[in-house]
Amino acid sequence: MMGMEFVALSLPPLLIGLFAAVACALPGNFLVLRKQSLIGDAISHVVLPGIVVAFLLTGRVAAWPMMLGAAAAALVAVVLIEAIRRLGRIEAGAAMGVVFTAMFAGGVLLLEQSDTSSVHLDVEHALYGNLESLIWLEATGWSSLLDPAALATLPAELTRMAVTLAVIGVLLWLFYRPLKLTTFDEDYARTLGLPVTALGLGLVISAAVAAVAAFDAVGSIIVIAMFICPPAAARMMTNRLGAQIGWSVAFAALSAVLGYVLAGYGPLWLGAQNAVSAAGMIATVSGVILAVAALVGPHRRG
Repeated sequence: MMGMEFVALSLPPLLIGLFAAVACALPGNFLVLRKQSLIGDAISHVVLPGIVVAFLLTGRVAAWPMMLGAAAAALVAVVLIEAIRRLGRIEAGAAMGVVFTAMFAGGVLLLEQSDTSSVHLDVEHALYGNLESLIWLEATGWSSLLDPAALATLPAELTRMAVTLAVIGVLLWLFYRPLKLTTFDEDYARTLGLPVTALGLGLVISAAVAAVAAFDAVGSIIVIAMFICPPAAARMMTNRLGAQIGWSVAFAALSAVLGYVLAGYGPLWLGAQNAVSAAGMIATVSGVILAVAALVGPHRRG
């Protein structure tokens, strides 16, 4: 009975949280080293109005319309940032802050004024996702993992995050050396003829794909935390990029698993009656790991 309940109720959301955390942490390593870690935060703000508009136009929550809506929102954000920077003659950072905040606020207003409650797309889900509700109704136990009919009923978010993680992992493996060169010595990479601008754009696009794929399932809280906390904690553990990526994957996986377990059982252990948000707890655990690494990591910066 316990096995059946775990496979049906806990295994899918646990795997979705794990895949989302690792998919965001992988490109996050390069963003942190390039001092562009807030791009993950920016993406999570910008995609919200695009996703909502895509839903309003199509009437359903589907991966491709959401991707296209998020891409359109990102394009609008770039145009607005450039326009504000040129017309207002202010620095790019200030223009980015204005646009990202305004677009996220616009997305929240659209959510509040739209009838999206029936499809799990509202302000609460935008922040915290709907991780706990992504259960596998047709699972009857561990044997369901070998049953093609049962596997066909897996939550769509699990398949989407698994594919996203695989694609990002393969791309980073293929472009590891060029990304490494452009991250640590951009001028030298240019002398070698590497497409520095294209590689940087590709990195941002991969981060955007991870953010959009994870947004519906886990919300913006986990997306923001996973882009920054595991890579930053890993940076304090080693000076080698390959080892840093390994540490970040381990920290992301630990945050997802431990956070999900603590969200469900932690309050019960402390005498409370209700569980807490899995997304919030996963992000909290990642922050605690970062704090511990800052205190005891061999390569922490004093």
